[in-house]
Amino acid sequence: MATTNDLKNGLVLNLDGQLWSVTAFQHVKPGKGGAFVRTTLKNVMTGKVVDKTFNAGTKVDTAVVDRRDMTYLYRDGSDFVFMDGDTYDQIPIPEATVGSAADYLLENQVAMVALHEGVPLYVELPASVELLVSHTDPGLQGDRSTGGTKPATLETGAEVQVPLFLSTGEKIKVDTRDGRYLGRVSN
Repeated sequence: MATTNDLKNGLVLNLDGQLWSVTAFQHVKPGKGGAFVRTTLKNVMTGKVVDKTFNAGTKVDTAVVDRRDMTYLYRDGSDFVFMDGDTYDQIPIPEATVGSAADYLLENQVAMVALHEGVPLYVELPASVELLVSHTDPGLQGDRSTGGTKPATLETGAEVQVPLFLSTGEKIKVDTRDGRYLGRVSN
């Protein structure tokens, strides 16, 4: 248990049986009436964002979320198997929990896995990853970086838009949050 005075970004609250992460908060002291705390909360499981106001000093139930760096090993049916680098425990994580991170996940890649009471909540990749272009249409003479884009399939199976001059076999940097092409990686 904590009070609203203890709120900070990243703290996970247990409200009505659901886990909510604090993304923003503001202590407000109006001229008339009691002080309160205005928060923006994000549901850990669904990603839904809500605004909630608490009276100052109100007790809130906090949840212990263990964030660990784990190595992605392999895919087993619809599960992704991760290994804890400290204990060598292997944890199967369902495809629904991994979510869009699956598009940028390579074997032996390290990702941050959030656990609550041993249950995986979400998988967080680094902001960008380097992946190989496994297929894209060939570029034509005269294609420049300021021109248009074309679809490219990455080694993970994800499809991203890349500049016209890129060809199959090149390594590129991709933003894992929105799938944007960030640049070419020189070897």
